[in-house]
Amino acid sequence: MNELARLRKAAGHTQESFISAFVEEAARMGVRASLSVRQLRRWERESPPPLPHPSQQRVLEAMFGVPIAEMGFDVPRHRLTISAPMSDPETVKRRIFVADVGALAATTLLPERPGPRVGTADVVRLRKKLDALYRMDHTVGSVPAMAQSLRIEEEITGALNAASYTSRVGRELQTLLAELHGHRAWYGYDGGRFEQGRTSCLEALTAAQLIGDSMLHISVLETLVLLALKAKRNWEAAGAVEHAHRLAMCAGAGPTVHLVIALREANVATGMRDLAGARRALSRAVNHLGRADTDHEVPKWARFVGPFEVDYATADMYVQAGQPKRAVPFLRAAVRGFGGDLARNSASYRAKLAAVLLDAGEVEEACAEMSTVLEACTGIRSPKLLGRIVAFQRMVSRIDSVEARACGVRIRQAVSEGLI
Repeated sequence: MNELARLRKAAGHTQESFISAFVEEAARMGVRASLSVRQLRRWERESPPPLPHPSQQRVLEAMFGVPIAEMGFDVPRHRLTISAPMSDPETVKRRIFVADVGALAATTLLPERPGPRVGTADVVRLRKKLDALYRMDHTVGSVPAMAQSLRIEEEITGALNAASYTSRVGRELQTLLAELHGHRAWYGYDGGRFEQGRTSCLEALTAAQLIGDSMLHISVLETLVLLALKAKRNWEAAGAVEHAHRLAMCAGAGPTVHLVIALREANVATGMRDLAGARRALSRAVNHLGRADTDHEVPKWARFVGPFEVDYATADMYVQAGQPKRAVPFLRAAVRGFGGDLARNSASYRAKLAAVLLDAGEVEEACAEMSTVLEACTGIRSPKLLGRIVAFQRMVSRIDSVEARACGVRIRQAVSEGLI
């Protein structure tokens, strides 16, 4: 393995990914330079390798932070890159580095820090922890997920602050941290800690902007919509929807991402009691849903969405319009659409259905639905779900019937025993 190949691998690149990085760096520098896999293989195979063109030299030296002479190329004197003050009259016309070459190489590829070296395997391990966090939230609730997220954050920020890593690994660590803050924003929404959730949203938005990840940016904006509505910041929620739509258009997002945005637009219109606007947004959502099977690549955060989300948003519109009887069939359909791995969401939707049934005068069915919720939510710690159950208890306590009284007793017992 020659020096160029070693530098490439130390930076975390395959030959193919290095070509892409080379093209991006050339565009960023405004340099007209190209590179093929065939040429890169010659550079890494031959000794000494063929000399790069001057434009290629500029890009290579910018990427690795060392002169091409230290990459194994046999460089003629007039092409040598040296380190000297910019004002030196003897070198002003020659390309220079502004720092000692050896030190620059060390800080570019392997920061001189006291901590351990973090590599791709560590990123994979942290990714698995983050994915497990998503499953934890959907099975046992946001409270334990929040506690685990704090431990994961310590690992990620500890690595970013003190460990040695390549620029590629550093970007992946920052992406993980942005996603983690996005999760925490949701936990704030689920737990009724809306200001805390909003703070996490802003952290996630900043990180997503810094790494230039439009899809991640959109995922955080859709949570910000929900938080803003709870905080009665309707203008902020509407602005977040518009910004998400612009990002999705620029990024060429598929129908599934646009479906999520349309649903959040429906949430905003419903929250503002703009029922005509809600119907328009839901019509767009149905259109995007009909084309979702043409999506070639769906971001992980958008894979939850489906017909049941459209049904739920439609039901919410009817509830806001004071028509609970029209909302009931949509909520029933939404509840049926849930899979077994979404226990918390399923219980929350059932609790909503129970409340709307009660509001529609279907007391017996409402109490039966709430009994199903109580059986299903044992061990789930979700403040939002608990709030819906307690709200139902207050509603049912005003009804004089055998079923209502029995249901109220079951709720009080479950709450007092800490089952939910």
